[in-house]
Amino acid sequence: MLTLSSRGQLMPSSPIRKLVPFAEGAKKRGTKVYHLNIGQPDIETPEPILDAVRHSDFKILEYSHSAGNESYRRKLVQYYKKHAIEVTHNQIIVTTGGSEAILFGFMSCLNPGDEVIIPEPFYANYNGFAVAAGINVVPVTSYIDKDFALPPISAFEALVTPKTKAILICNPNNPTGYLYSREEMETLKQIVLKHNLYLFSDEAYREFCYGGENVSAMHLPGIEEHVILMDTISKRYSACGGRIGALVTKNQQVLDTVMKFAQARLSPPSFAQILGEAAVDLPDNYFDATKAEYLKRRDVLVKRLNDMPGVTCPNPRGAFYAIARLPIDDADVFCQWLLESFSYNGQTLMLAPASGFYGTPGLGKNEVRLAYVLNVNDLNSAMDCLQQALKEYPGRK
Repeated sequence: MLTLSSRGQLMPSSPIRKLVPFAEGAKKRGTKVYHLNIGQPDIETPEPILDAVRHSDFKILEYSHSAGNESYRRKLVQYYKKHAIEVTHNQIIVTTGGSEAILFGFMSCLNPGDEVIIPEPFYANYNGFAVAAGINVVPVTSYIDKDFALPPISAFEALVTPKTKAILICNPNNPTGYLYSREEMETLKQIVLKHNLYLFSDEAYREFCYGGENVSAMHLPGIEEHVILMDTISKRYSACGGRIGALVTKNQQVLDTVMKFAQARLSPPSFAQILGEAAVDLPDNYFDATKAEYLKRRDVLVKRLNDMPGVTCPNPRGAFYAIARLPIDDADVFCQWLLESFSYNGQTLMLAPASGFYGTPGLGKNEVRLAYVLNVNDLNSAMDCLQQALKEYPGRK
């Protein structure tokens, strides 16, 4: 009898996408579904960067350099410099999405069985990358009642073992929208130096900070050899389908090792590199309107949620996500019920149960993640649905 690999069996399904069949069923019944479950922006991809792809002129679609086109990496140097991150083009390896940067970072820096500490709730796919790399995720819990602030040093140190090799953060955070302060980043620096750990920093949402300073791990002096930055253009330019990211570090040994993985997969996507290169030339004020739109959406969403009886939602200061605690028995059951059994004026909404973003079993049971990637009118309609659903749900608490 044929068998599957233990790795394949351990690979988790996406908690964000697992409800898709139920959403499709609702749509077939004629119900309009508001998608707040996934971080797919509705902001249009900038026309100039699409034009760069449309007007590209070459006879052969060749492999690029395994590290990515040098012209693109040199453009990224300019981009990072605008954010006070000083690197050379040889310290950047272009990847197939931020996902590949995370996977290459794990496989280059950690051995099978090693541990990475991640503040939870965390981006659910970190679990999948960890399984693929054969490493273990050790969650350190942040709490909704503390706005998901970084746990104290003592909480981290209680989890450090001889197998601990790294800490991974997402800043601004997906799924909480939390923006780490300079003091919190300095705390991470202390832990990293004391225990000789890598600091993986997922900075996919760098541009989306509201009323706070974005402190990159690359801004922390004295831990240059420890920092592995993972990045992507997906959210930044509303180009999720481009699948282009980057791994950035000043650690030459890590770069040399990552390059071997990069060579094994040959090269990152060519058209997306053209798109990414053109994106660096967008006007400096390009993000002003986008940020203003997300800020307006955030304010509407958070107010509507907190005005509902029994609902708690911290005010996120980054990215375009929020986690809310609802007066329900089980978010997984509730989110499926919304799609299978509920409609309000022919409409319903799709949410992501927060249990999938926690590594500790049992946490997030009455929490959901909402992505405010819809316009304000649609957001208000979705909140009308949620408000009514919380009145009708059989498992309301």
